[in-house]
Amino acid sequence: MAFTQNRRSAIKNIVAGTAAITATGMLTSFKKEEMQEQLSDKLKGNINHSVSPWCYNELTLDQLCVVSKEIGITGVDLCGPKDWPTLQKHGMHSPMCNGAEINLTDGFGDTEFHERLIKQYTEMIPLVAKNGYTNLICFSGSRRGKDNETGWKNCETGLKQLLPLAEKHKVVLCMELLNSKIDHKDYQCNTSAWGAELAKRLGSENFKLLYDIYHMQIDEGDIIRNITDHHQYIAHFHTGGIPGRHEIDDTQELYYPAVMKAIVATGFKGYVGQEFVPKAKDKIASLKKAIQICDV
Repeated sequence: MAFTQNRRSAIKNIVAGTAAITATGMLTSFKKEEMQEQLSDKLKGNINHSVSPWCYNELTLDQLCVVSKEIGITGVDLCGPKDWPTLQKHGMHSPMCNGAEINLTDGFGDTEFHERLIKQYTEMIPLVAKNGYTNLICFSGSRRGKDNETGWKNCETGLKQLLPLAEKHKVVLCMELLNSKIDHKDYQCNTSAWGAELAKRLGSENFKLLYDIYHMQIDEGDIIRNITDHHQYIAHFHTGGIPGRHEIDDTQELYYPAVMKAIVATGFKGYVGQEFVPKAKDKIASLKKAIQICDV
């Protein structure tokens, strides 16, 4: 689908010119004794951990579920109906579902896309609920010259047609915050304040935000204050090192343990999804380290 392909295209651009790591190579780098040691590791349990498959597209979804589960990850983000049986087979949750959106640029901010979006979300919302999931991603789309007021009104008009169905099925429509400076030029919902204003206008617990820490560091900064101020409108988080969306360790500018502690302090009970593109040869080791960093 278009959304998945956009993310997969992004990773291909980022790692162009580097040697590809085979799925076999990634998996054999995890020795049996290391797996057993990880099984005995005790995470604090204050953060629910998930991962985005597009960052590990050398692995099948089955393989990603296996290695993720071993390091304390319990959910896989950005999966739709065709993926859910695989997740369920491995006992993994789908904390941020996708499959109803058109793409990242054609969203609820433009009324010309409302008919198609409403049809697709009307079909998807009951499926999400039927499979025991809650969050379904959505997008504002590009600004295309619209001022903020027009963007808010357009999103409000489209989403209000879906909220009764979402409320009936206890599904939360989650609009992702994306930066418009580097990665998604012209995207309209590019700050937590913009998303929070839309949430206030909609006035429903079935509309919230996906706060991508990487994107928001680029477009608004002041991460801890903005999370604290807008936490009641946030249903999910994504990580990523700045700049470059690579590892969240000391090679980048944010101190993720402090960010995670701030998230926990708000009373947040949802998921934090690892959505960084590893630069290290052993990508799964990078993923394990990210879980340890966020385990506050």
